[in-house]
Amino acid sequence: MTLEQLRIFVAVAEREHLTRAAADIGLTASAVSASVRALEAYYNVALFDRVGRGIELTEAGRVFLGEAKATLARAEAAGLALSELGGLRRGTLHVQASQTIANYWLPPRLMRFHDDHPGIDVRLDVGNTQSVADAVLNGQAELGFIEGEIDAPALHVRLMAKDAMMVVTDRNHPFADGHPLTDTDLAAAKWVMREAGSGTRAALMDALAGRGLALADLSIALELPSNEAVVSAIRGTSGVAAVSGAVVAPLIARGDLVAANMSLPVRHFYALHHKERRLSKAADVLLGL
Repeated sequence: MTLEQLRIFVAVAEREHLTRAAADIGLTASAVSASVRALEAYYNVALFDRVGRGIELTEAGRVFLGEAKATLARAEAAGLALSELGGLRRGTLHVQASQTIANYWLPPRLMRFHDDHPGIDVRLDVGNTQSVADAVLNGQAELGFIEGEIDAPALHVRLMAKDAMMVVTDRNHPFADGHPLTDTDLAAAKWVMREAGSGTRAALMDALAGRGLALADLSIALELPSNEAVVSAIRGTSGVAAVSGAVVAPLIARGDLVAANMSLPVRHFYALHHKERRLSKAADVLLGL
């Protein structure tokens, strides 16, 4: 049974006339008659009685008419849903992002996307670089945004932006005087770190490796799960941290924190999606903002 057979049946049933039904739906009378006969033969049920030169619905035909109309209505609704999804009039987009991106870089882009496509429900979850990559790999998120490199051959990685990293301290810390930080300074400092798996932590590890140092050479006072917690821990204390410039720019501008004299490599913000899953139109548009 096809939707076309149902449409033909409904047209004939509503008019109880083959020729008029054929004319209204743009088919020949013979094609309409053949479709009805095929339906009756396949299911071994009479849908119409041939009375004289006309036709009338049988009891089975009247019951089937209601079912056929309901099925066609559902098919039309399904077609409309696909049209709306393709046209970004409705739908859901699951996104995960690591903390710096989720709190600073991504929100204005999500707002612009919402302004353009208010019918799309964007659901954002926050994690760290590794947990975001895992979410895209296992299908929990269609798009992921991370702050560091990731080794995941199944994922397509797209460069989205660059981020200036910096070492920051309280304005009263000895490092605030602007002297170039030595390896001895780094080893003696009381570091406040993000958790393992975060892009921020990985960026500092890369910088240390460039100087022949490792995390084991540092004195880690605290390990905290968010940028905000790290920044709070170093304000007014002896703590030192490596963070994104986007996180601390307002605090540096107000004089609450100071950027120490140590160069850190620029890190990159990347978008992730699975190579074997086709991107939705919503995801493609968001990536273009």
